[in-house]
Amino acid sequence: MPVVLVPPARFERWVENFAARHGAVDLAVAGGALLGSAPDGSTFAARLPFDRPYQGAATPAALVEQIAAPPQWGVLLVRKGGFAVARHLDGSPVAAKVGRRHVQGRTKAGGQSQQRFARRRDNQAREAFEAAATHAVAVLEATPGRRDRLPVIVGGDRSAVGEVLADPRLAYLEVVGPWFDVPDPRRDVLDRVTEQALHLVVEVANADESADRP
Repeated sequence: MPVVLVPPARFERWVENFAARHGAVDLAVAGGALLGSAPDGSTFAARLPFDRPYQGAATPAALVEQIAAPPQWGVLLVRKGGFAVARHLDGSPVAAKVGRRHVQGRTKAGGQSQQRFARRRDNQAREAFEAAATHAVAVLEATPGRRDRLPVIVGGDRSAVGEVLADPRLAYLEVVGPWFDVPDPRRDVLDRVTEQALHLVVEVANADESADRP
């Protein structure tokens, strides 16, 4: 089911546009989400950020009113050769780090040369993930040695993120929210994900198979 991230200020208009395309929308609350269904069979499920369940009134305005970030939360973006990590406290960023580390691309060479190249590339990738995990520990730990459960938004390359999160020092992280499929984690990418982390997560099923946009 396609997922769109809708800014809170635009959600009421988004629902109006959905109704204009598909017909009058019936709204209900179930499964921790605001559900909408149209006469043509199109539906949507709007959820609060950070996987918080919604149990309020069946109106767009009421859903938007309950948007709130946890007291502390983090962002972790990883691709081979690059990472970005940040921690937020009471609505403000308190620590962040963006880094790069060289990982060679693939080669068309064959035989032993290709094997040596692949081993070198795997070693570089492993060292990059270890460095990313070390920086993540430094940024995401509110107090050194104290690791309370911390909600974290993740994105980048799934295998790369998995390698970093496999580090036992990051076992206290709780992955929440949608997956962010982002390019190389630069500072502007980190800032964009930080903003979008507070958007509503809307799953859309269109009877005509065309995706709705914010």
